[in-house]
Amino acid sequence: MLVPRIVSMLAVSAGLFAAAPASAQFFLKSVNLAGARVTGAEPGMTGPALPDASPAELRAALVWNLRAALNVAALQCQFEPTLLTLGNYNALLKDHEVELRESYGTLEKYFTRVYKTKKAGQTELDRFGTRVYSGFSTVSGQLSFCQTAATIGHDALFTRRGQFGDLAHDRMRELRGSLASWGEQFRRSVNYQVLTSAPLPPFGNDKCWRKNTYQVKKCGALQIATR
Repeated sequence: MLVPRIVSMLAVSAGLFAAAPASAQFFLKSVNLAGARVTGAEPGMTGPALPDASPAELRAALVWNLRAALNVAALQCQFEPTLLTLGNYNALLKDHEVELRESYGTLEKYFTRVYKTKKAGQTELDRFGTRVYSGFSTVSGQLSFCQTAATIGHDALFTRRGQFGDLAHDRMRELRGSLASWGEQFRRSVNYQVLTSAPLPPFGNDKCWRKNTYQVKKCGALQIATR
């Protein structure tokens, strides 16, 4: 008698979420963070600002920001192995190694030009890299960041060589937006913690059941949160 009752109650619970679309690992419905393509000149898109940078230099900075973000994700998001952030990151390093190397060279030339000497330029480039990496370290937005970085890392594997920069232009606004704290979007008024912590129905009490249907009149209403 116990198994049919459990199946029955699971079916009822599943009905609460039947209309929810399939989503990734953390939410029934994730927040939509898709945004317009960036040039790199927008505030915050390259992390530290790059005064007087050319379009090619801004593209290189976006490439390096995306690489840094996916590197951070490879380290911070391994708590959810199905995101594949580590494996995908290692693969894209190989797939896009030429563009990554050329982008770094472009940034070297930018900082040497702006700071006049190669030594001073290298020092500022190192600072830039450190600030870029620290800008993608997140606590409150870890779930949305890991989820977003995972989809971008996956897309990077299917991006043609030489076009990693295009991916950075297209997805950097979304990636930056994921650093904020986001939660469930399907039914934001539902307290899912209450749903998961409510007492289980009295499966072992035969008087509460008739033909595997729970008898409210005999045992009272079930404690299922509705908001």
